[in-house]
Amino acid sequence: MTSDIHHYDNGEPLNRSETLKRQLERDAAKHFLRLYEQMYKTPMRNIWHNEPSRPDISCHLNGKPLDLEIAHLYASTSEAKILTREIIEQVQGGESFITPSEKEQELLNYLSDLINMSSQKRLITALTRILASKAKKTYDSPRVWLVIRNASPLWQAEDFIQCIPYFQVAKNPFEQIWLLPEFDGSQPPIQLF
Repeated sequence: MTSDIHHYDNGEPLNRSETLKRQLERDAAKHFLRLYEQMYKTPMRNIWHNEPSRPDISCHLNGKPLDLEIAHLYASTSEAKILTREIIEQVQGGESFITPSEKEQELLNYLSDLINMSSQKRLITALTRILASKAKKTYDSPRVWLVIRNASPLWQAEDFIQCIPYFQVAKNPFEQIWLLPEFDGSQPPIQLF
């Protein structure tokens, strides 16, 4: 475990893609913890990153360990590319070219399929895909919450609230599932499960 987003536990530097991933996860976790504390008047503290066998982020809720698996929700391939490029430029100081990995390319292909769907169907499909993908993983942790952060400016809190009745939560390893409806953490999280 480390609080450093630029290095592995052993001190080795992360590659650009992993640094970006950790930056996004850390920002999502910070927003979620701050908003959760405000809503429930209960402390959530000490963010640190985990190695791949564990959920992305660990913290403490009321002094007890809690792990967070973080996911980001995009509406389209173009949006994911544009937003990712902007974040890369912020993290890397202007260097914007990065070759997608096989998994990243799979995600980009999936996002391009979403373009032809209605906004509500696109949202439900995107949420279902994230949950299905994360539910396949096994987590070396007794308590894991999934936090999905909306990265799309096309969807706001109202869109998610309207879709909740249609969202089917399949069997999964998560104690709770939360959604951050705004990328910047300006809206309270919505509990999906």
